[in-house]
Amino acid sequence: MPNSQLLAVILMIISMSSYQISASYAKQLFYFLDPLSVTILRLCFATIIVCIMFRSWRILSRLSFLKWRDLLCYSAALCCMNVLFYISLGKLPQGIAVGLEFIGPLGLALLFIQNRRDYIWVFFAILGIGLMVPWNNLDSEEFSIFGAACALGAGLCWAFYIHFGQKVVMQNIGMHALTIAIGLSAITLLPIGLYNDAPALLDTSYWKQALIIAILATAIPYALDLRALKYLSKTSYGTLSSLAPALAALTGFIMLGETIGFWQWIALICIMVASIGVTSRSIRPSTT
Repeated sequence: MPNSQLLAVILMIISMSSYQISASYAKQLFYFLDPLSVTILRLCFATIIVCIMFRSWRILSRLSFLKWRDLLCYSAALCCMNVLFYISLGKLPQGIAVGLEFIGPLGLALLFIQNRRDYIWVFFAILGIGLMVPWNNLDSEEFSIFGAACALGAGLCWAFYIHFGQKVVMQNIGMHALTIAIGLSAITLLPIGLYNDAPALLDTSYWKQALIIAILATAIPYALDLRALKYLSKTSYGTLSSLAPALAALTGFIMLGETIGFWQWIALICIMVASIGVTSRSIRPSTT
């Protein structure tokens, strides 16, 4: 492996680890703030971060020329994805929440499979979902049906985020689209958060942690991903991204002391195998 590709792989692993560490920090903050408040604080700081990173004030002169329907749908998907994921994170072990959320983009990819042999990945995805649920102990403290539903809902929003993101890309505004989406999400949720628990949002003692979460979840991953993508193929990037559920479970264990059962580990492996399989098949050129 060339040194540049090895560096890209290392950057990707650091990027994904940074995001999972941010999720663990966010979950620790749930002891003091509800998931909605944490989401809002993170999005507010993230808006400032990405605006500075990508100098997004330069897009102001073009706002009237943008296709706002796609941008609003893109923003709504990002907004709901973040809220639902943080709610699920408060109800489930981190590895399970991320594993279930991963079904969203995986399901979107599975919709476009053309070869019958690729239905094996559908089987692995369904098996992963089935094994994730402790059917004989649904009322356990380590599993919440509501939390699982929120994680799957976050995954669905993730799929919509990808779908509308592909349309937004056609507007040629680059990473400014992300700034707009995060900013609109923060603006939308802020009044709701102030009505729900204004003292919590205005308590500056939590802002430092929220800023750290935003840096770990936004600044570091985006900066490293942009660097890594210069040297990685789509197949390599997709395969490495499939490690996210395992990294989430490992981070949850190290930072939060969370453990998941044997069959739930098997479920995560099934989901990762399905993701790797779909990624490799979707990039592979068809033969005629």
